[in-house]
Amino acid sequence: MRPRSHIRNRFVFIGDIALIVVSVLGSFALRLDVGELPFYFPAAVLMCVVALAIKIPTYFFFGLYRRLWIYASMGELRLIIVAVTTASVLTSGVMLLLISAGMVLPGMPRSALGIDWLLSLILIGGSRFALRVLAEQSALVRAGGKSKRTLIIGAGDAGALVVRELQKTSQLNLFPVGFLDDDPAKQRHVIHGVTVIGKVADLPAAVDRHGIDEVIIAVPSAPGALVRMVNDVCRLKGIPSRTMPGIYELIGGRVSVSRLREVDITDLLRREPVRVNDEAVGAALEGRRVLVTGAGGSIGRELCRQIARRRPSQLVLLGHGENSIFEILLELQNDYPDLEFHPVIADVRNAERLSQIFKQHQPQVVFHAAAHKHVPLMEINIVEAVTNNVIGTHVVVQTALAHHVERFVLISTDKAVRPSSVYGATKRLAEMIVLEAARNTRRAFTVVRFGNVLGSRGSIIPIFKQQIANGGPVTITHPDMYRYFMTIPEAVYLVLQAASMENGGETFVLNMGEPVRILDLAEDLIRLSGLEPHRDIEIAYTGIRPGEKLTEELWEEGTPLTPTPHPDIFRIEDNASPSALNLPHAIESLSRLSRTTDTDAILHLLDELIPGSSIRETSQTDITSLL
Repeated sequence: MRPRSHIRNRFVFIGDIALIVVSVLGSFALRLDVGELPFYFPAAVLMCVVALAIKIPTYFFFGLYRRLWIYASMGELRLIIVAVTTASVLTSGVMLLLISAGMVLPGMPRSALGIDWLLSLILIGGSRFALRVLAEQSALVRAGGKSKRTLIIGAGDAGALVVRELQKTSQLNLFPVGFLDDDPAKQRHVIHGVTVIGKVADLPAAVDRHGIDEVIIAVPSAPGALVRMVNDVCRLKGIPSRTMPGIYELIGGRVSVSRLREVDITDLLRREPVRVNDEAVGAALEGRRVLVTGAGGSIGRELCRQIARRRPSQLVLLGHGENSIFEILLELQNDYPDLEFHPVIADVRNAERLSQIFKQHQPQVVFHAAAHKHVPLMEINIVEAVTNNVIGTHVVVQTALAHHVERFVLISTDKAVRPSSVYGATKRLAEMIVLEAARNTRRAFTVVRFGNVLGSRGSIIPIFKQQIANGGPVTITHPDMYRYFMTIPEAVYLVLQAASMENGGETFVLNMGEPVRILDLAEDLIRLSGLEPHRDIEIAYTGIRPGEKLTEELWEEGTPLTPTPHPDIFRIEDNASPSALNLPHAIESLSRLSRTTDTDAILHLLDELIPGSSIRETSQTDITSLL
């Protein structure tokens, strides 16, 4: 690559010599009458010599011969303007000195110096951008015959960037044919040589009319309904579709062709994004010492990513699994090499260890995401669920209070509402612990509750994908099972928004949209794999598992909801406290029963402590029913 670039720049250098001469002679020709040209020709020759002696070294100084001009952009244009202007000012200064010294005809028109500057800008700048245009046209000609004819959905900034990168990168083998966009003002307009040929509803006809081989959705804010429609059309036409990541995945990141991917189930469930001013989130996190528990988990990792984008002074990654903590640490260090990260391996149940960590790092903000989350597994691991989710939360909260943490956020779940499972009950008690601490201390300790997230470890999506890859069947517990779903980046984005609003003692719930039928989710996944449900892949019903409900709810019926500045976040009044026993006594009782592994007594106590719960009385679960 180096020899070829040197050869190209040698031609650019030779071309500049010719263009400098043309510019000088042209400035005289434009300024003078035809009859005056012979009289001033010696002055023009002298100015050519002066211009060459000054401009070429100046262009070298500004690096005009160290650039690959086929990638010229606005940055290079600014450089050309500075270099040409500097060279012209120096040339004009020398010529004026020569005129005053009598070495040039006193009558030489000084306006020729200004004309020379303008011509130099046009010729030097134009020649370089002509190289870029020629290179792109050449690549398009070469690619047009062998590349896939590609249609871009969305003619906004992201779509324009995708087209520009496709034109520059022939290795992608994608030839942009046109845009589809619903904005009437963009119809028939041309962007980077590519025309907006219609609206998104015209997709089926456009695919046939223009012989489209692939469709790219270049709208990061596209709702799931749009993605689904495009994907369905492409599936019927037998062509692939790709998409940009959703807006919440791109927060703090860059739109790039390298991030194009196949449409997946998370794209079909996208909602219209609601963006508000991020200043409050930045103020809550920027320059602060932040600690995340469960930092190696699905939610914890995304918390760390989005917190790092807000530039904390340090970020403590606390987790129990060393491999997952190591993986997120490497990712963060690569993306944010100037930030301070502290990986910490610890069990949230170990009060002494946590006290050491808080004393060493003095966190100001804590996000508590550590928890056991698998509903059926917790039904047969009751002691572990209680000690980790309840006792662990109690230890983290007490440690945070002892070390004067300013903000504390508990990540909770819709399964904590009228819980029917051990997992839901333990998370409900964890909520009570945090809210009780806020009431007693007036600290900004709060709870954020939401439903299922797509793509988390142990969730149904990876299980369904594996079952499809194995040829089926895809197993569903019940045809009428519904769940709320949200992508992990969106959920974490809203958690951070809620955290910036907290005053203490609040429970925030996220607007999860409409519940999704699990059967529909499975059928969508099968279709995304290029197969047909009930024909290529069977769907089998296995029966409701222990602790499961057909539907979930984010708050109890009749609970007052209060709007917040963010339309997707609500505040609920949660004054619940354990019935029959005070909270410290309840925690001590659970701790004692856990040490004796008396699971029946634990289940009875959980039912007594949590109003509205319906936890089974004894553990009879067979491990085979979890699969």
